[in-house]
Amino acid sequence: MKATIRLDNITIDPITSFSSSNIESSMLRLDKLHPIVSGNKWFKLRYYIEEAISQSCSSIASFGGPYSNHLVALAYAAKENNVNSIGYVRATKEDAITPSLQEALAYGMQLEFIGRTNFQEVKNDLLKNNQHRSIDNDSTYFIDEGGYGAIGVKGAATILNENCKEYTTIIAAVGTGTMLAGLINAAEAHQDIIGIPVLKNEASIETEIKNLLKDSSKPFTLLHRFHQGGYAKTNPALFTFMNQLWTSEKIPTDIVYTGKLLYAVDSLLKENYFKEGSKILVIHSGGLQGNRSLPLGTLLY
Repeated sequence: MKATIRLDNITIDPITSFSSSNIESSMLRLDKLHPIVSGNKWFKLRYYIEEAISQSCSSIASFGGPYSNHLVALAYAAKENNVNSIGYVRATKEDAITPSLQEALAYGMQLEFIGRTNFQEVKNDLLKNNQHRSIDNDSTYFIDEGGYGAIGVKGAATILNENCKEYTTIIAAVGTGTMLAGLINAAEAHQDIIGIPVLKNEASIETEIKNLLKDSSKPFTLLHRFHQGGYAKTNPALFTFMNQLWTSEKIPTDIVYTGKLLYAVDSLLKENYFKEGSKILVIHSGGLQGNRSLPLGTLLY
């Protein structure tokens, strides 16, 4: 049985301020796909949800932080497919409930707060018995954080459509590496794939991505110098850039992924990193939940 959700059309929009007579830059606007299951989230979740339904699981569980786009998307998608959802949160019960978690609750997600100190250990323990285990005699299907895994990669590979084949360079933000692995698997032979990791000191991410590839020898590039200090770390220069991008292009970005991605593309263009004649496709992976952590008025949108 297929997992379903009503989606809008995906568009490829020019980024005028990132283009010149020698370079053409465009953006795959996955952020326009759905108002809640924004960006790459549906692609990474779709086949997990289908498998959970085919196995008659009563609940789907996954993991994330207090501003997790992934948990909000899962809560909504599970509700739309008449399956219960459970979110294991990297926070404590004493922490304030964020707007993101409030939204997940509104879609029916059961929240389990497992703190920050032992989050990875608890997550790995819940995941180690394959994909699902029994909780209170109910069959619960577990998805790793961010949809990481071969099934998430299978879904992410469907991001690139026929209209993407003409581009010479595809560039995207990297968190778990799931989406980038899917893009690498789906890319044409003439296309260069570039990833912008948003975490600091991500020495293992290249290996983790290669482990998800159909052909581990397929080339890709990771540029590690645009993390802005680490995961969800920000600075005034990034805010200024995001606001200027909104003013000039009306492209909303977030502080965790796409803000850093577009900052990287802008910097690379100024450094003449790309070959003349390049046609660049920037993947807007959606998800603006992290911006909710900012003081009101920090961003113009």
